[in-house]
Amino acid sequence: MADDVWLVVGLGNPGPAYAGNRHNAGFLVLDLLAERVGGKYKAHKGRADVVEGRLAGQRVVLAKPKCYMNESGGPVASVSGFFKVPAERLVVVHDELDVDYGVLRLKRGGGDGGHNGLKSITRSLGSKEYLRVRFGIGRPPGRQDPADYVLKDFGSVEKKELPFHVDRAADAVEALLAGTLEAAQNTFHGSLP
Repeated sequence: MADDVWLVVGLGNPGPAYAGNRHNAGFLVLDLLAERVGGKYKAHKGRADVVEGRLAGQRVVLAKPKCYMNESGGPVASVSGFFKVPAERLVVVHDELDVDYGVLRLKRGGGDGGHNGLKSITRSLGSKEYLRVRFGIGRPPGRQDPADYVLKDFGSVEKKELPFHVDRAADAVEALLAGTLEAAQNTFHGSLP
């Protein structure tokens, strides 16, 4: 039965120039999940790299679109169509300016908050009813343009804590797969342990 599979998508920009950017938080979390699955990414015809495996006792497809953030919708729609995954079983991991660094927020549906990756996915799927793991990166300091800020690497202090936050975000994805949104929110919306 195809409806038992989950699709977890990490958002980012491809290539080494963007690898450490705040905007690539989704890719960082997906890479850790791929390690947990014990799989290697393979190119998929839907313009994404995918890993198939099991997480939290669930069949899962992990996907990283091979395009720029603002074009993520096409690959996400293609991969979800190929694996017959409904929007309700899609989890998108992305950076979030409106959430402080190190804080996670989980939700289903809602607006895109100006996030071009989410905008593209919602448009391509024709639905907002997918789950989001919002990886807080905080607002830019002073008058820095948010568009520049998200394309900068994490700062040195942030980098020290980054592995912990990426690990926690990966745990949040597993909690979503294993239980309910409410249970995962109760675990991950509190203050940091």
